[in-house]
Amino acid sequence: MNEPIRDRLVTLRRNLHRHPEPAWREFYTTARLVEEIRAIGVDELAVGPDAYDPADRMAVPDAELGPWIERARERGADPALLDRMTGGNTGAVAVLDRGEGPVIGLRVDIDALFIEESTAEEHDPAAEGFRSEIDGAMHACGHDVHMTWGLAVLEAIAESDFAGRLVVFFQPAEETSGGGCPMAKSEFADGLDYLLAVHVGLDHPTGEVVAGIEKPLAMCHVDATIHGASAHAGKAPNEGANAMHAMGTAIENAYGIPRHSDGMTRVNIGKAEAGTASNVIAERAHMEAEARGETTELMEFVKDRLERTVKSAATMHDCRAEVEVVSESPRADSDPELQALVSEVADGAAGIERVLPAADFGASEDATFLMERVQRDGGLATYLIVGTDHPTSHHTPTFDVDEASLEHGVDVLAETIRELESRHPIPHVDPADADVDTPIAETEGNR
Repeated sequence: MNEPIRDRLVTLRRNLHRHPEPAWREFYTTARLVEEIRAIGVDELAVGPDAYDPADRMAVPDAELGPWIERARERGADPALLDRMTGGNTGAVAVLDRGEGPVIGLRVDIDALFIEESTAEEHDPAAEGFRSEIDGAMHACGHDVHMTWGLAVLEAIAESDFAGRLVVFFQPAEETSGGGCPMAKSEFADGLDYLLAVHVGLDHPTGEVVAGIEKPLAMCHVDATIHGASAHAGKAPNEGANAMHAMGTAIENAYGIPRHSDGMTRVNIGKAEAGTASNVIAERAHMEAEARGETTELMEFVKDRLERTVKSAATMHDCRAEVEVVSESPRADSDPELQALVSEVADGAAGIERVLPAADFGASEDATFLMERVQRDGGLATYLIVGTDHPTSHHTPTFDVDEASLEHGVDVLAETIRELESRHPIPHVDPADADVDTPIAETEGNR
């Protein structure tokens, strides 16, 4: 019999940390999760294409996935599971179906980032032997912690006398906003009375809990390719159609997209490349951009303007532009009813010294797909933060967590689920009448 997860939180988190896999490449990660879920014993387990419709995925990589599958195979991943995940269909959903009671969802994300982890002696994963074993990839955002929480909470509820249905979404591809949509559209999101989503840290210290984030930004990732015509830059530049010049015009004009009177908007060109040599008119240029808005409607405004700007710039220089929305996510705010309950639970949890009822998020998260789905269907959702002391910011080579927060997260999440069970149904309230303070902190989001 496996040692209980609660007794090996640190060991499990460090094992997951050593094997980071970016979006839609989480083959070993998913297999490792399935191994733990099977040991816990659940009533239903869906992996990859059984957990969602692959056609609903976003930001699926064009790059060859074979090396990632083979690496997982070499590390002992179940071959049958790897076959099921062909094409990058990673992730899993685990279900405890324990009779009459509320239907509660817990969403945790599982992907890593394309970051080379630090080898510095003062970086604990390097010093203590659990640094990433995959070159160029790292759990630099705490998703290894999130997975550990998901498994430990699943185990705790499975061993209790819980009555109801618990659905744990081990979601892939959060960093690219690619996995939230298919999970939200899946049958496993049907009928959820409550949804809990969670993140570690985000500049909140160990011992602090935010009961629910507010004002996450709606976001979209946009790729644009400009096609021109090459020519000799000295002899006959007039015979070309300069894709690089068109791209420069597009970039300049994109930052000139007007702000909107209804709220905050953002646009950024994060990557741009073009050309082959100094004496050749560039025939192709490629950009990767994003648009964000305080509301989903504001994001749509910026997205439409960005697409129009790129295509107009291309036309101006006798070029042609292709614009593709790679992924996107809506805005969804935490419900005050759940913020109040999480605040109450966290206030009584061991090791929690400060509870913030709410905080502005200020960035983007594709858990909002699930939140929006649950809220649209009449349920309640919250996205909480369990603080941790992290020596450097998220998405950096030296990011790490205070492992004391592992127990904090398990305690708050598991007890919140039990409270939802005992208090169900939680009455809805008008947000204007909610006894939840105006956000008293700003949270530095990570996407």
